[in-house]
Amino acid sequence: MRPSRGGGGRRRLDRLRGPHVRRGTGAPAPLNGDGPVPCRVLLLEPFHGGSHAAWADGLCAHSHHEVVPVTLPGAFWRWRMRGGAVSLAEAARTAIADHGPPDVVLASGMLDLSAWLGLVRRDLGDPPVVLYLHENQLGYPASPNQRDGDEFPLANWRSMVAADEVWCNSRFQLDELLAGLPALFGRSPDAPHAHLLDGVAARCSVVPVGVDLAGIPAPEERPAPDGRPPLVLWNHRWEHDKNPTAVFRALERLAGEGVAFEVAIAGENVRADPREMDEGRAALGDRVVQFGHLPRADYLALLGRADLVVSAAHHEYFGISVVEATAAGAVPVLPDRLSYPEVVPADWHATALYPDGGLTSRLREVLGDLPGWRVRCAGLAAAMRRFDWPAVVGDYDDRLAGLAEGYGRAP
Repeated sequence: MRPSRGGGGRRRLDRLRGPHVRRGTGAPAPLNGDGPVPCRVLLLEPFHGGSHAAWADGLCAHSHHEVVPVTLPGAFWRWRMRGGAVSLAEAARTAIADHGPPDVVLASGMLDLSAWLGLVRRDLGDPPVVLYLHENQLGYPASPNQRDGDEFPLANWRSMVAADEVWCNSRFQLDELLAGLPALFGRSPDAPHAHLLDGVAARCSVVPVGVDLAGIPAPEERPAPDGRPPLVLWNHRWEHDKNPTAVFRALERLAGEGVAFEVAIAGENVRADPREMDEGRAALGDRVVQFGHLPRADYLALLGRADLVVSAAHHEYFGISVVEATAAGAVPVLPDRLSYPEVVPADWHATALYPDGGLTSRLREVLGDLPGWRVRCAGLAAAMRRFDWPAVVGDYDDRLAGLAEGYGRAP
């Protein structure tokens, strides 16, 4: 077990709050059955953008613990994995000097955690450390021009070895990661790490991300039909792994058949030349009523109007955008693979998930009988609320409190 740390044991939050600390604001949730007993959590996020930022900010807003965020902007992900440990070590020293040593460290996966721990060893003390994997580079599909080899998968592996616990956002990610590591070890020239895998796997668990659903309208709040064609929403990152081309091709085929629909393309564009997006927009013409990233308020309004949310992703470890749209009442049209069978409860698999090769036909079916598909999806929007931050933060807080109370791995 991890030895207890000096300093008089648990520090009460009311003696620790400083002017720059963001504190939890959610309704109280019991911690380990004894009521909320706050601890200090040092939250490391080297890529504070997109879903990573939403997760970090959501935890800061809803946790009962004192969460001290140390972040870098959400850009240049390769540089974050190569050099982010140095920058976050400097920032962490300042945070520790300002707020005191943490009871727990919670690090996002785009950090070389082993390097960071080495850099802060004189300032940090010996708190338990959690690695949170939004994704991993071992299973992430390489872009057409990517030539990084095993550099980033090995950074993930080193972080897993260094952490006391590893939390994955889905069972799909965890299973794929553990299944893929032996092949990574097999490419080592000597001193392979396969003997460490069982011990690391025993420290892994599934902890879904929280999703901010507070401002998302419930299905019963949707505006009355106004005679417009059904609105198809694609609201993912503009990246190759989200496979927008397949969605555009399916919609182009249906447009050629005369099927009535409009299209909203949202999501974050992180590329200088999203060629397939521009080509898809041109092919669909006036059917495209929204194209590009939206401010949060406008995005929430769009969710309240979307009739379908569609994905043909090659890669998805969770699916925040799908949870958001489905919670608002959109009929999901999702592949029967990746994390989607986990996010969508089994009662709705036949309705929400299509088989490989079935995207166009499923879109045709839903667009041809939208009222009937809404009936089939009854209750699914409410099921998405299990990912709302107020519903999940108690699990986060209990886990973090348990670690702060002295849980650690055996040597």
